[in-house]
Amino acid sequence: MIDLNRRNLVLAGGALAAGAAAFPLRAAEPQRKLGYAIVGLGGYGLGVIIPEFKNCRHSKLVALVSGDADKAKRVAAQYDVPEKNIYNYENFDRIRDNPDIDIVYVCLPVSMHAEYTIRAAKAGKHVLCEKPMALSSAECESMIAACRQAGKKLMIGYRCHFEPTNLEARRRARAGEIGKLRYFRSEHGFTFGNPNAWRLKKAMSGGGSMMDIGIYALNAARYMTGEEPIAVYAQETTDRKDPRFREVEDQIGFQLEFPSGVIGSCQSMYSANQNHILLVGDKGRIEMEPATAYRGNRLWVGSGRGEEITPPPGPGATQFAGQLDHMAQCVMEDRTPIVAGEEGLRDMRIIEAIYQSAREKKRVVLKA
Repeated sequence: MIDLNRRNLVLAGGALAAGAAAFPLRAAEPQRKLGYAIVGLGGYGLGVIIPEFKNCRHSKLVALVSGDADKAKRVAAQYDVPEKNIYNYENFDRIRDNPDIDIVYVCLPVSMHAEYTIRAAKAGKHVLCEKPMALSSAECESMIAACRQAGKKLMIGYRCHFEPTNLEARRRARAGEIGKLRYFRSEHGFTFGNPNAWRLKKAMSGGGSMMDIGIYALNAARYMTGEEPIAVYAQETTDRKDPRFREVEDQIGFQLEFPSGVIGSCQSMYSANQNHILLVGDKGRIEMEPATAYRGNRLWVGSGRGEEITPPPGPGATQFAGQLDHMAQCVMEDRTPIVAGEEGLRDMRIIEAIYQSAREKKRVVLKA
């Protein structure tokens, strides 16, 4: 039995069910934008997150943490980060002495999430950490405890909670536009090319497609239905002769059972490209494809793909800017992020159950 301790956790994103209260009307500009230190200058931190600060209203880039000093200096020069605000992994703890840094964004391999979240909290900084939150639920719990003990906020990088198409799909589902929800389906995957990538090393990633891309399907099942699953059943399909999958899984199909009777059918994969969400009610359906891409997501509501919906703007200029600014506003206004550490912990506990089910080939009940 896997204990989710749901009674002690705030339903992440639950504020959104109440409407715009989760994203209050923008007040006057703050006296200053809060400063972020980006930890990890890999493809996501450097290629996706750092360029988004130009779209932020409450956040700015002030520091970099990297093991490559030359690269860090080049990036600092490009984005006007003072050289004194460049750190490496050995002197990282000196961020405690830098008042420019309010928030640390951990964009590292999963195996490093817990260490740098805990070190950042001990250094007196708030933390935004990429997903999956950590290698295990035990690590997630240690991260939450460290931030709580330090009196600092912890948010997990579930960017789709700030993406307009996802927000509109959820609003319409919660409003009953397709009637009583009966079925949820999501497939998330891509063809992984480089067999030497860190995501294919279990010690660094914690797992394969389920940890990396399957988490989108899992989290969407929870935030779209507004429910927590009560049981899972999973099956893995992996060709161990493929050099990409010597350590981690390729495909995992998993079924989620929800208290209302809704069934969630999900697939994660590293050997095929798919990005899709479908909600079926007794009066219609909501479909998204692509559903969780960085841009270009599409939404249809009705009996099929006859009516495409253009969603209203999201809380930020982009989903990434919305996420960065949400954390900054939570710090400024002393609010709990809608995707706090408990959201990452909840997903990790379910992922552990999915792996257990696939390994033991049996249904696993998630204890309330």
